Amino acid sequence: MTDKILIVDDDIDSLKLIGLMLQRQGYEVVAANAGNQALMKAVSERPNLIILDIMMPDMDGYEVCRRLRANADTSAIPIIMFTAKTLVDDKVAGFEAGADDYLTKPTHPQELAARVKAILMQNAPQRAPEPPKGSTIGVLGAKGGVGTTTIALNVTAALTLNGERPIVADFRLGSGSLGLFMGIGASQGMATILGKAAGSIGAPLLESELVTHQSGMRALLSSISPREGQMNYSLDSALAVVRGLRMIGRPVVFDLGNGFNPLVSRLHREMDQMVLVVEPNPVALAMAREVLQELEAEGGGSGLVHVVVINRAQPTMQTPWHEIEHSLGHEIRAIISVAHDLAFQSIRAGVPMVIYQPNAVVSSQIIKLSEDLNERIRMMADRESSS
Repeated sequence: MTDKILIVDDDIDSLKLIGLMLQRQGYEVVAANAGNQALMKAVSERPNLIILDIMMPDMDGYEVCRRLRANADTSAIPIIMFTAKTLVDDKVAGFEAGADDYLTKPTHPQELAARVKAILMQNAPQRAPEPPKGSTIGVLGAKGGVGTTTIALNVTAALTLNGERPIVADFRLGSGSLGLFMGIGASQGMATILGKAAGSIGAPLLESELVTHQSGMRALLSSISPREGQMNYSLDSALAVVRGLRMIGRPVVFDLGNGFNPLVSRLHREMDQMVLVVEPNPVALAMAREVLQELEAEGGGSGLVHVVVINRAQPTMQTPWHEIEHSLGHEIRAIISVAHDLAFQSIRAGVPMVIYQPNAVVSSQIIKLSEDLNERIRMMADRESSS
C-alpha cells in the first residue's frame, strides 16, 4: 500500500516543490496551507507521515504538533518539522512539541527522501493496523413527508435483528424526530459534535454522544429544538462525523433529510449506498427525477442509488411499478406499504415497527430491503478483500 504524506506549509511554492519531490518517490501526497486545515486533514486523511512547517499565520507548527499529539486519532502519526530556522533552540522546541525529526530549508531531494524513508521504516512495526472500514448508507427523501426517517430507523432496526452492530445518525438539526420515534426523547448529540472543529472529531468523541436503544441499536441524534435548526457548522465537521462513525458502526445509516442541499452534496459521495425515498405522485416523482440526476451526476461512494417507493394509495389507486420506473428512468429497489395503525403503536411504544411487529407486511418489506442492502455490503467487502 502506498504511504500517504501530509505536507503543511503556507508557502504554496514550497508545497508544490516538496509534493513533487515526494510524488516522484512514489508517495501519495496531501497538502494543507494552514494549521487548522492540517488538523482537519490529519483526521480525515489518516496520513502515514506529516511534514510540518513551523512558521504559519494562523497557528505555528509547534502548536499544531502539540494538538496532533493530544488527539488520540493522530497521536501516533510521525512528524517531521520543516523550517528555515536553524537555531538549536528552535529544534529543541520542535522535539519538545512532539516532532520525530527536523529538516531545514532548503533541503536536497535525496536528503528529504532519505529522512522520509527512515521515519516510515522506523514507525512501520509500531504502526497500528487501520480498523476495518464499515459501510455507509444514506437515506434521502425526494421531498418532505415521504417517510425518510421511518425507513432509516427501521432499516437500522432490521440490521440489528440480523446480528449486525449498526448506528443510525440523524443529520436533521432542529427537526430530528428519530429520538422521539425510538422513545429516547430529545438528544443534541449530533449538534454537540458538529459544534466541534473537524480536527477534534474522532471515534472517542462520537462514542461519547451515542445513545443506545433498548434493542441494542445505537444512535447519534438531533433534536427538534428550533435553535438547533439555526446552528451553523462546518461541512468539514459533518464529513468528519461520517468518516468517524464509519469506523465504529457496522454499518452506519444516515438520515439525510430531504432534497439535494449543500450537506447532501458534500456527504453523498461518502455513502457506499444511497436510498432515495419517493411517493408515486406526479410532484414527488418530478422532484425525485431532479435529485436522481444530481446524485448520479456527482457520483457517490459506489455510484449505487436504490429507489424506495412509499405507497400510501389504496390498492385500486396504486401506480404500477413499471410506470414509476419509466417516470424516474431508474429501477425500483422496494415498494413499502403504509400501516398507519402499526406506525402509531410503534411510536407510542418507542420501538421500531420491524421489532414491534416483525411479521407485519410493512415490516417484512423493510426487512427484505435491509437484506438487499446488507448483501450489497458483503459483496463490496468480498471485492475489497480480493483486490
